[in-house]
Amino acid sequence: MVIIEIIMIAIGLAMDAFAVSICKGLSLKELNKKSILIIGLYFGIFQALMPVLGYFLGKNFEGYVILIDHWITFVLLGYIGANMIREALSKEKEDINDNLDLKTMLPLAIATSIDAFAIGITFAFLQADIILSAFLIGTITFIISCFGVIIGNKFRGTYGKKAKFIGGIVLIIIGIKILIEHLILQ
Repeated sequence: MVIIEIIMIAIGLAMDAFAVSICKGLSLKELNKKSILIIGLYFGIFQALMPVLGYFLGKNFEGYVILIDHWITFVLLGYIGANMIREALSKEKEDINDNLDLKTMLPLAIATSIDAFAIGITFAFLQADIILSAFLIGTITFIISCFGVIIGNKFRGTYGKKAKFIGGIVLIIIGIKILIEHLILQ
């Protein structure tokens, strides 16, 4: 896996956190650096940790699935991307809550990083450098989430669903690319 693919995956994964960050930015009565950093850190840390957990799970089952790893990657990325697109096209309103305590932020951080866990499994199959991958995913998510809070607070959330839609498309395209590469090389 080349670094540009990892960065693209990181950006795609960060779109859920970006969308939720926009909603958190919308809900903040007062925008300040502390709030921006708290939200960014929650999402960035969990987006970095979850691929590592997925990676080690994937490594334990590598011998069983090495022959179909590209299909697993394609299905996981396709599913995650399609789910992000479905959520973006949904008419449902996202719940708005201005609390930044552990009880509020922990479930949001976990929910937005489930996709990163699945990506970690695929990274194991692709022999990706998990330390570099986790660092890039966490850092990019942190930065994008911080901007999401600011954008949400300033522009009243007009970009959340668009960002999730674009992130879903990026993940699907990467899944198709990986599948085609493996099918051609076999």
